[in-house]
Amino acid sequence: MSNVSGAIKSIQDIMRKDVGVDGDAQRISQLVWMFFLKIYDDREAEIELLEDDYKSPLPEKLRWRHWAASSEGMTGNELADFVNDKLFPTLKEKLVLEGPTGKRAQVIRNVFEDAYNYMKSGTLMRQVINKISEINFNNTEDRHTFGSIYEQILKDLQSAGNAGEFYTPRAVTQFIVNRVDPQLDEIVLDPACGTGGFLACTIDHKKKHYVKSAKDAEALIESIHGVEKKALPHMLCTTNMILHGIDTPTNIRHGNTLARPYKDYTDKDRVHVIVTNPPFGGTEEDGIENNFPATFRTRETADLFMALIIKLLKNHGRAAVVLPDGFLFGEGMKTRLKQELVTQCHLHTIVRLPNGVFAPYTGIKTNILFFTKKPESEQPATSHIWFYEHPYPEGVTSYNKTKPMRFEEFQPEIDWWGDESDGFKSRVETPQAWRVSIEQIKAANYNLDQKNPRKVEESHGDVDHLLPEYEKLLGQIADTRARLKNELQRALTATAGSAE
Repeated sequence: MSNVSGAIKSIQDIMRKDVGVDGDAQRISQLVWMFFLKIYDDREAEIELLEDDYKSPLPEKLRWRHWAASSEGMTGNELADFVNDKLFPTLKEKLVLEGPTGKRAQVIRNVFEDAYNYMKSGTLMRQVINKISEINFNNTEDRHTFGSIYEQILKDLQSAGNAGEFYTPRAVTQFIVNRVDPQLDEIVLDPACGTGGFLACTIDHKKKHYVKSAKDAEALIESIHGVEKKALPHMLCTTNMILHGIDTPTNIRHGNTLARPYKDYTDKDRVHVIVTNPPFGGTEEDGIENNFPATFRTRETADLFMALIIKLLKNHGRAAVVLPDGFLFGEGMKTRLKQELVTQCHLHTIVRLPNGVFAPYTGIKTNILFFTKKPESEQPATSHIWFYEHPYPEGVTSYNKTKPMRFEEFQPEIDWWGDESDGFKSRVETPQAWRVSIEQIKAANYNLDQKNPRKVEESHGDVDHLLPEYEKLLGQIADTRARLKNELQRALTATAGSAE
């Protein structure tokens, strides 16, 4: 089926008729678990052609092909009872987690542990299932088209009340992964992975540049790690990984990275690369801040993630983190955190993004911080920081749903970037790029909100210049008023004369 977007619209219209589905959030959740089972079944069909001895982790009667694929299959009360009394209880609690299919079973159980069937009508459910069954996720065109549907689901999540979570535009994730350049064997972690945008870009990057054999493909699979605490984004992330060729994404955990005490993370937990857009603008639940040392205690989610990211990097490990302006100029705990960052890490680049990158979901200005963890012998690690102010493309004054940011816009940054191994010797100051010494940063109490010194601010002039201009403007207004008054008087006189 080529018109996947048409199928999605039809599905949503059908769901709106069901009394059990209340609002966008439930509709999206219902849609996602159904898509997951269809995608999983299509992927199993593909694996069965390649592996003669493949065994599904699902009981035969619970596989999509058995109960859902036929348009003339179960419907009405029979289908509703099957889903509620057999399908969900088994997927949540009764799959066999040991043996050759144990890992695959664990993935499915993790996906369904917080999933629910909201639809009451088995008849309407059958109609939805038939629409989904028209899509073949082993068909290149359908799989590609689903990518845009997937993006639409993410956008729909925004209107479903996920405050504080802004799904990172693909252009930004592509640019970050392109610059960090994760190598084949390097473990890449997103500790707040959401729906897996950064991880999907990492998979694409490694496949394009480093995967040359089946052994390389296995190394890639083992290198992708993520954690997401909310059930629906976690389900979407797992589905995203399967669509990207990771059939058993056991390294995508459903949990809260911040819930584990800071001191309990040890060397074995450290990774080579961290790429992430941690939730900002929100606060953590009571008690989470007590997992952190007193100097870093706060309920601001993004700050806690930053403290943990610094700890979780291996020596010479690289990170890129999307953060709001508030982190750059914030004081108190934020000051201590920024001091820790520039001491333990080489904070070499801050890319300042323009307004509207996350439009229409938030107008908060954001930045990308690129840094490398340094061993103690090389600390303090930062001597100066490069800033790059990313401009709007020519003719563009803002981003929106129909005109989002594009990866091609970052080509000037890529051309300018240089190499960290030689201290970025090739970098030069430009109208967009400038360098600030760590002494200046310290003198500003670690304020990283450094303005572009080459940007000409609009001048409003001084009082001595403005007062004559103001008086001249008043005179012009008075003159215009007098002329208008005379014209009106003449018009009224002429009208009165003609009436006589």
